[in-house]
Amino acid sequence: MCSIFGIFGLQSLDESRSLRREALERSARQRHRGPDWSGVYLDAGALLVHERLAIVDPAGGAQPLLSEDGGLALAVNGEIYNHRALKKGLQQPYAFQTESDCEVINALYREDEPASFLNRLNGIFAFALWDREKGRAIIARDPIGVVPLYWGHDAQGRLRVASEMKALADDCADVAQFPPGHWYDTATGALTQYYARPWRDYDAVAGVEVPLAELREAFEAAVHRQLMTDVPYGVLLSGGLDSSLVAAVAARYARHRIEDGDRSEAWWPRLHSFAIGLKGSPDLAAAKVAADMLGTVHHGFEYTFEEGLDALPEVIRHIESYDVTTIRASTPMFLLARRIKAMGVKMVLSGEGSDEVFGGYLYFHKAPNAREFHAELVRKLDALCNYDCLRANKSMMAWGVEPRVPFLDREFLDVAMRMDAAHKMVRKGDGGPQRMEKGVLRAAFEGYLPPEILWRQKEQFSDGVGYGWIDGLKAHAEAQVSDRELAAADKRFPVNPPQTKEAYFYRTLFERIYPSPAAAETVPGGKSIACSSPAAIAWDASFATMADPSGRAVAGVHAAAVTEV
Repeated sequence: MCSIFGIFGLQSLDESRSLRREALERSARQRHRGPDWSGVYLDAGALLVHERLAIVDPAGGAQPLLSEDGGLALAVNGEIYNHRALKKGLQQPYAFQTESDCEVINALYREDEPASFLNRLNGIFAFALWDREKGRAIIARDPIGVVPLYWGHDAQGRLRVASEMKALADDCADVAQFPPGHWYDTATGALTQYYARPWRDYDAVAGVEVPLAELREAFEAAVHRQLMTDVPYGVLLSGGLDSSLVAAVAARYARHRIEDGDRSEAWWPRLHSFAIGLKGSPDLAAAKVAADMLGTVHHGFEYTFEEGLDALPEVIRHIESYDVTTIRASTPMFLLARRIKAMGVKMVLSGEGSDEVFGGYLYFHKAPNAREFHAELVRKLDALCNYDCLRANKSMMAWGVEPRVPFLDREFLDVAMRMDAAHKMVRKGDGGPQRMEKGVLRAAFEGYLPPEILWRQKEQFSDGVGYGWIDGLKAHAEAQVSDRELAAADKRFPVNPPQTKEAYFYRTLFERIYPSPAAAETVPGGKSIACSSPAAIAWDASFATMADPSGRAVAGVHAAAVTEV
């Protein structure tokens, strides 16, 4: 992980040179993402700045990555997990200048069009590639948007791109998120979607059953791929199903070095796990149970409500969002990342994405049928770049810790999402795997975890760190925001006006840091029940009156009647 900053549409080398100091200053606003080194590339048509967090080839993978002839310059934020296979499959020779996993993008560009080679990359990435001979830049983002990327135009009409909004907000009145799964060609001005899987349509998956062994093996392969690292790493372990499964699989591979095909002992063979919560939180207790069973070197950290409250302005500055759920969950993750960084760890595996793939949020119990269930999964995956992926990436990268998310691995998604959603739904009175949300995933990993972890009810991260966290935030906002202020919220905040005092409080903090209307528009709005999309509120009449993003809003579903299939 790193950060990138670029300016395109320059008219001369002199213009590029004149912008060098400004570009370095804008890029420095993202340097928390890449504290290890800074690199600059200047050309008559382009300027690239890269802030590096060295994970693979720490000694020799500095960026921007140049081709041997200097004709290509590449700035990448991300990891390409299948880079070795891609190198072996090249159709023409390419003189690699480094051992960086990302340099394969230059080689692929030389022999194929972006629409084709982007679909061969298995990884998380956002990049800007400058072709000096053609005067052309290619900008692209990974399929789900695990890695952030923003773009906009400055007052002179030049295109600017950056890993985080803070590097663009002062200069671009049209700053916006670059859409996941797309690439842009400055030569044609065309924005093209390259990632479009058949499983997005329910009719393509109806009736499909994926064997549990195939599901398990696909996930194990995803975790194995993502252990690619030359630096100390660990796993986030909340004690919930998702992070515990990631940790359980990682523990099986941790003793060997992935980059040489598991032939030698890993440089850091002991797997470390990390958890955080208020004193007495559900997550801290459950994480300890899982860690003891898995044999990880476990680190459980406590934080106080006051410490979380103190961090809020910095959290909002880093995550660039005023979304209530995102801020609630980002704050403990931000504090945990600081602890992890202090221990010398630079990469962690995390469990984001499982709930979007398997319907793990409690409101999914109310899905009326498999078609609607599947449609909501696709909506949730499409929105991850605004919520859980944004939270995990920016909260951790605020301290230079790279998060990886095996549940969103491209190959694993193709296995898990081609399953008919009927097999993911909860069935009333079913004593088998479908007695609980994510039952098919739990059943696939029977024996990997203690039963009390494998079948633990879903706890959203902001709930699991301790219920006093959310309750305290609401009480604090109640004391800070008057009824009169909330009543006039739409006048002060015409874009996505806040509906609660807690939302108003966060919005006020956001506005102080990012006052432009364009910045406000980068954050989506809409009501939610326990992290649902707005569309899913129609599943149950009671949802409209109890809409709250906390999972506790529908905590009674296990005791109530649930969907029949």
